[in-house]
Formats: sequence, structure tokens, C-alpha cells
Amino acid sequence: MSHILDVKGLKTHFATRNGTVKAVDGVAISVDKGDTLGIVGESGCGKTVLALSIMRLIPSPPGRIVGGQIFFKGTDLLTLDKDEMRRLRGNDISMIFQEPMNSLNPVLKVGNQISEVIKLHKGLSEEEALGRALEMLRLVGLSPTRDTLRSYPHQMSGGMRQRIMIAMSLACNPELMLADEPTTALDVTIQAQIIDLINKLKYEVGTSVILITHDLGVVAQMARHVVVMYTGKVVEYCGVLSLFSTPLHPYTVGLMESTPKRASKKNGYLNAIPGTVPNLYELPSGCSFRNRCPDVMDICAEKEPQLVEQSPGHQVRCWKYQ
Repeated sequence: MSHILDVKGLKTHFATRNGTVKAVDGVAISVDKGDTLGIVGESGCGKTVLALSIMRLIPSPPGRIVGGQIFFKGTDLLTLDKDEMRRLRGNDISMIFQEPMNSLNPVLKVGNQISEVIKLHKGLSEEEALGRALEMLRLVGLSPTRDTLRSYPHQMSGGMRQRIMIAMSLACNPELMLADEPTTALDVTIQAQIIDLINKLKYEVGTSVILITHDLGVVAQMARHVVVMYTGKVVEYCGVLSLFSTPLHPYTVGLMESTPKRASKKNGYLNAIPGTVPNLYELPSGCSFRNRCPDVMDICAEKEPQLVEQSPGHQVRCWKYQ
């Protein structure tokens, strides 16, 4: 498969009163055409900042992309001016943001919000854009009626609002969609429906997907490759089957063992990773995971390990495998 997206050595920093926060620190990932890449990790590990960096939506100040390259279909997005990037967003690259209630405009009808994207990028008339909006409602499993288009976000359930966000993101048939926690705060039934919907649309429309989540179960159902992030860095990168059959990094193993299925196979108790994610402006020396790691060694405090290929297609950042 050919890569539709190549991110190389991306660094996104934020200036704070306490120092510089390296929210994304040298990340390199790629997405194949028509494929799904899962990105997992605890809150604060840099997943969302990575997605916003790809979209060129980092608030500046205080944030700034200080290094790296983001190639989309061979073009480095960091070399585009604001107008060129604006033409790409929503048209060639789209994003489903967290918390649809906060992402949708509460004073605009959902039909206007969907059709606005279509009119902006496709140059259609008001009536043509509304017709396309009705088609998108049908595609995402909502009632394709003008009554639905006339509804406000607060009149809809969480699952319906999430479907509206997906309809907006797919309205212009983008080639790459970034889904940031698309099932967060939804009940398990609606979660399953949203997962099935994104998978279905991926095959029908041919869109490549970057799925950002903390739910390994969602990754297992949707992704072909997985990136595990910690403190702004990639600590493990492999195929989804390799991740679940042979997790290598102690952090990945900890995430696996803290899931109910893994707990039930052991003693019935959830295994918690000790400690918390360190402040990004006060990272420990050496490996940033060493204060929480059950396999810590002396060298872990002295020098940061590199991301190395332990087996074909399976990369890990840990001194156990250097």
C-alpha cells in the first residue's frame, strides 16, 4: 500500500510559566491509503496534540510546531500557507473532535453546520448543499428529513450528535479522517454503533482513518496498526495482532493488564500502573516511564532509549530491547 500520510520527527512544544512542554517529541508515523492507524495512551500522552498538529490547529501562542515534517500525499503540510491549509481541512483531511456537544455550535441548526462545510469546499448552492446534507444523514444512520436538519445540537442525544460530527467530517469525501476519542462518554451500545459506522464508511468511502483512543477494545476492532504513546513519544509501534499477542514495552503491558478481560484471566483484580504520568515540563532523566516501570534498570535513569525494531514491523522504545 502507498502511504497517504507520513509524519517524520514531529515536535510540538508549548511555552508555559513552568517551562517548555514537549507535548509531541519526535513522533514518526505513517498511514496507508484506506487503512486505520490506532493511537493509544493515557490522558496527557500527546495523542490529541499530535492530531491537532497534523491539522495545523495548534493554538499559537502558546503552542508551536518546532520541528519535523507532515507529508500528506507527498506535500509537506508545514510548508503550506493558511489559505492553502484551510482549503485542505474538511475537504481532503477532516477531524472528529472530542465531545460533540462542545464541538458543535449550539446556536446553529445541525443542517446549517453540515451544509456550511459543503458550500465552502464544493461551491454548491444552498439547496444543493442541503440535499447533500440529507444524503449524509442517511449515510450515518440518522433520519434523512428536513426536521432533523432543523434540529439544534441540544435536542439530540450524545450518539446522534456524534453521528452529526461524523457526517460533517465525511461531507466532502475526505481522503484522511482523524477521529479523536469518537466513542468517549457514549454508552456501550452507542459505542458499538459508532465503531461499526466508521468501519462501514471507511470501506464505502475509502477514507483512511487515524483513531485516537484510550480504549484498547476499540483499537482491536478497528485498527490494523497501533501506536502507543507516552509523554509525547512513541514507545511501541506495530501491527494490531502483534500488540495483543506480544506486547513488548512495560507501559503497553500495563495498559493491557488493566483491562477487565486480562484481569479475569488472572486473579480477577484490575492491575493498575503505579504512579501517574509525569508533568511534561518536569520529566525524569533517561526513560520517562522509569518511575512507574516494574522492569527498571540502572541505565534507565542515565539515558533515554531509542525506538528500535525488535522484530519485523514491531518497534519498541525500551532498554530491554536495545
